[in-house]
Amino acid sequence: MRRRSLLLAAVPAGLVTVAGCGDDKSGKGANGTSSSPAPSGTSAAPPPKIVEGPLPAITAGNRFGQKPTVAKGSGSPSKDLAVKTVIAGGGQSVAENDYIQANYLGQIWDTAKVFDNSYDRGTPLVIQLAEGQIIDGWRYALAGRKAGSRVLMAVPPTWGYGTQGNQQAGIKGTDTLVFVVDVQNTFNAKSSAKGKAVAQSDSDLPKVGTNTDGKAPSIDVPKVKPPTGLVAKYVIEGDGDEVKADNTVLVQYKGVLWDTGKEFDSTYGRGQLASFSLQQVVKGWAQGLTGKKVGSRVLVVIPPKLGYGDNPPSGSGIKKDSTLVFVVDILAKM
Repeated sequence: MRRRSLLLAAVPAGLVTVAGCGDDKSGKGANGTSSSPAPSGTSAAPPPKIVEGPLPAITAGNRFGQKPTVAKGSGSPSKDLAVKTVIAGGGQSVAENDYIQANYLGQIWDTAKVFDNSYDRGTPLVIQLAEGQIIDGWRYALAGRKAGSRVLMAVPPTWGYGTQGNQQAGIKGTDTLVFVVDVQNTFNAKSSAKGKAVAQSDSDLPKVGTNTDGKAPSIDVPKVKPPTGLVAKYVIEGDGDEVKADNTVLVQYKGVLWDTGKEFDSTYGRGQLASFSLQQVVKGWAQGLTGKKVGSRVLVVIPPKLGYGDNPPSGSGIKKDSTLVFVVDILAKM
């Protein structure tokens, strides 16, 4: 079971969530491990002044993607947010409310004690730079930076965990935090699959558009009876890691009814990406996406027994025993 980042907050799933499951109030994540504390409520702090220092030196692991070693802070840290781009990347610029994929290390200014890092876990963090989802220091420090960049920052309590600190991590309410962040990628509402288009030769299955411009792909459902079993096929095959059954994924998706072709749900229409655990979605989604590669576009045809059956979500426009057609762009594993 992977350990959840101290920075991560749960993101509610969309319509594809299992009907009636509700929000998890147990304090445990989808994988059964304890959820780390999220930023508390809406920040009342004003935007920080961003300054260039002081910042401690990176003494080892100086290349992008390498686990860094960072010196202890010298003297008193700034009361402002200190930020420096150590390595300038050439990728897409990060904007507030985007999702980022990044490796990072966090330590305490006064002691150089490392309280969290993703390098040892071997899995980068994927998280939204949105208020209430991540500490404010990250929101302000990473906005405008480009994918491929290494960013060094010193975050005072005001834009970190506040005066309450983070007891689980050993962070006091007076601690300034030092982070090194390697921004690997960024995703927003215009993100699409990246890969090689796969031939769609079965005339008894929906034909799906292969555009990768961030717009919703077309779905043309044939005038035939739907398949009785689950269908999960690549439309565009990416080259990322395979999705596992207990992963959380970041996706774009569109869902239509087989009988009418009518759209009933879409991240494109909302202008917002979705993230959810494959342990908290209808069985057709979980089974259909397991084993597929990150970066791919997948056609998933879900028979009623693996979808909503005779209990569709209220107000969804889905009738009982409907066959559902989804097109899913798997952007990242979280």
